[in-house]
Amino acid sequence: MVRAGSAAGESRRANFLELFFDLVLVFALSGVVSRVVPDMSADIAARQWAGLLYVLVLVLPMMWLWTTTAHITSRFDPRRPAVQAMVLLTALGVVFMASSLPYAFVERGYAFAVPYVLLQVGRPLVLIWLLLDRAQRALYARSAIWFTVSAAPWLAGILVQGGARVGMWALAITIDVVSARFSWPVPGLSRQLDSAWEPTKIHHLADRYEQLLLIALGESVLSLGMTYTNTPVSGATTLALLVGFATTVLLWRIYYYRAGQVLPEAVDVAGDQVRAGRDVGRAHVLMVLGIVLVSAGYEIVVTHPGGHVRAAWLAATLGGPIVFVIGRIGLERVVFNRISRRRLIGIAALVALALPLAFTTPLAAAAGAVAVLVGMALADARHAWGLPPEAPSPATTRPKRT
Repeated sequence: MVRAGSAAGESRRANFLELFFDLVLVFALSGVVSRVVPDMSADIAARQWAGLLYVLVLVLPMMWLWTTTAHITSRFDPRRPAVQAMVLLTALGVVFMASSLPYAFVERGYAFAVPYVLLQVGRPLVLIWLLLDRAQRALYARSAIWFTVSAAPWLAGILVQGGARVGMWALAITIDVVSARFSWPVPGLSRQLDSAWEPTKIHHLADRYEQLLLIALGESVLSLGMTYTNTPVSGATTLALLVGFATTVLLWRIYYYRAGQVLPEAVDVAGDQVRAGRDVGRAHVLMVLGIVLVSAGYEIVVTHPGGHVRAAWLAATLGGPIVFVIGRIGLERVVFNRISRRRLIGIAALVALALPLAFTTPLAAAAGAVAVLVGMALADARHAWGLPPEAPSPATTRPKRT
């Protein structure tokens, strides 16, 4: 039988097996960017916007697999053979899913949907059989039931192609995310909470989410560098590379400024750790989505620095930072119980730039986005100038503004 927690029952850091799984996720996120960029680069506007929708439908299942795996390795000792087998099988499943991405909506949909369904339904069933704790068994029983419900549209999507498959899979991932938000309610089964954010596990999960951001940022640099390598070198493409790299650095800086530095301590002292943990997860998923959009947008900027910017390209170039900053606002809400005016001003500036930048080039649009991010990072530095490091102050009261 498997018991929760590490062998010593103490807080611990991520182990090498979990970091190996993270490397697989880099491959998967890079595959998503490579899959959607050709659609976004097409001459047909509908196909360009479809590429943006594909980001959601393809990234969210990957992120949900990563999240559920991180919670499993947080609840249970990853040195146990059963847990190690789950992580390795999940990594293999993600490899199959990522390898199918170029054909996900036309031919090899089964290679994307079937591994996802098998993992999300199969792992809870195995854990139910192995576990001793009744609350945890009820938790995984409820999740297995809901994953079985979502399996219907996941598998039905294999039987159709194109937009119909996208719609079925969008429905399926919506069921997965919404049911988890309400702790997979099932009549007759205990709703007793068993949080992966227990005091001895907080540092582990916080580390995992921080590593997730580094993974996404690393994928962004990887995609940017590979695109530049395969593109004829010119002054414009080199400038696009510099702007893209600066954007990645600024996203890293904005994430780690204060809130990212004290995330574990904030969740540890939060009044409602379960709610704080959920908000942390939601904030990081939004930030990863933003980074993937930025990565796709900058691949286009490097390959098409001149010419007229298209609306879908502009949506990725400006929308990616907006989604990222919205997620960062959610993180700050958890850590400091406030909503930063600097972040709201940055979002407003990015939205306001959309109209004038629509009449420029992709490179100019990227330069406009990075200028706003520079302003946000400088405002952060000015706000912190001369002040000691800020202690976390999470709460469940109305957030303050700064």
